[in-house]
Amino acid sequence: MIVIGVSSGTSADGIDVAAARLESDGDLIRLTPLGHLAHPYSPDLRGWIRAALPPASTTLEMVCRIDTRIGQEFGEAALKAMEEFTQGRADLVASHGQTLFHWVGGSTVHGTLQMGQPAWIAEATGLPVLSDLRVADVAAGGQGAPLAATLDTLLLGGRSEPTAALNLGGIANVTVVRPDAPPSAFDTGPANTLMDTAMRVVTDGARDLDVDGALARTGAPDPDLLEYLLSEPYYRLGPPKSTGPELFGPDHLERALHEVGRPSDGDLLATLVELTAITVADALRPHGVTEVFASGGGTQNPVLMDRLATHLAPARLTSSDAWGLEGDAKEAYLFALIGFLSWHGVPGSVSDCTGARRETVAGRITPGAKPLRIPEPVVWTPRRLRIEPVRG
Repeated sequence: MIVIGVSSGTSADGIDVAAARLESDGDLIRLTPLGHLAHPYSPDLRGWIRAALPPASTTLEMVCRIDTRIGQEFGEAALKAMEEFTQGRADLVASHGQTLFHWVGGSTVHGTLQMGQPAWIAEATGLPVLSDLRVADVAAGGQGAPLAATLDTLLLGGRSEPTAALNLGGIANVTVVRPDAPPSAFDTGPANTLMDTAMRVVTDGARDLDVDGALARTGAPDPDLLEYLLSEPYYRLGPPKSTGPELFGPDHLERALHEVGRPSDGDLLATLVELTAITVADALRPHGVTEVFASGGGTQNPVLMDRLATHLAPARLTSSDAWGLEGDAKEAYLFALIGFLSWHGVPGSVSDCTGARRETVAGRITPGAKPLRIPEPVVWTPRRLRIEPVRG
């Protein structure tokens, strides 16, 4: 079947959409990437989302507006991908939505809220839509994150050496696969979110991206600020664990600058790059990984990648492009995979990684233009994922 995966990450800078052909062959799933595009949010919607993210307060009216508009813009993005990559034909849309709140208390997730009303996506595309992909795992006692473990464990399984997949979105998350132990996955802490916040501070809101790490390259880490930031207790929690802007939002950086003082702009960005590199490397070191496959927007920052390579050594730092998946597209393909699994009644989360009592089938389904016909649940259990080249 052909599945359209649609998502927007913690940075809330736009919509990633990917089309994939998926088929099963015993315990092997074959995924053929058909195409990926980035669809920016409209300026007013992006502003609404940013204004509603923690620690800000909002109103139910704005919640309704955001939920509606995200659904509409996700629908436009999914339809565009269908027209561009599948000649207008597909079987399902799997929509992660936009996370507005991840309710964490200590090491327990009590709830999670992803917005983007799926009825608008179904109306735009005519396809059934799988949405709310995290909630079943949370209800079963899991973190609801990182769902990337679903794809990572299938791709990395069978390796003879400990290996990790690293996603550098707003928050950094890792999946560790070892031949002698169950897989593990968790959020390590901030990746881009604090750097983006700092850029908005130093440019008075004009920019939220340090393109190519240009500003960070001009500075050096401030030791006092770095020490203060590294004192955050989250880094010492054991997995499973997950986090988001509820903890690592603008107020997190504001408190640090108030306590320690604000360094020069270049030193501020260099400090936040170093924070991400250190916390990722510290989180992976106990697992003895020999290779790390990186994906996500943070891979476009050469300063961050250089510092990660230094701190991760002797482990090798490699791009997930080596798998045949564009680093920026990996999460959209992940959600297409989860859509395929749920459609066939197969769990879309890895309980060893999320901490859930059991593995759950992800999401809820909104019918499309035609009567809904879900196949009988399959009897196979996927154990391997192979990325196939596009056939001519």
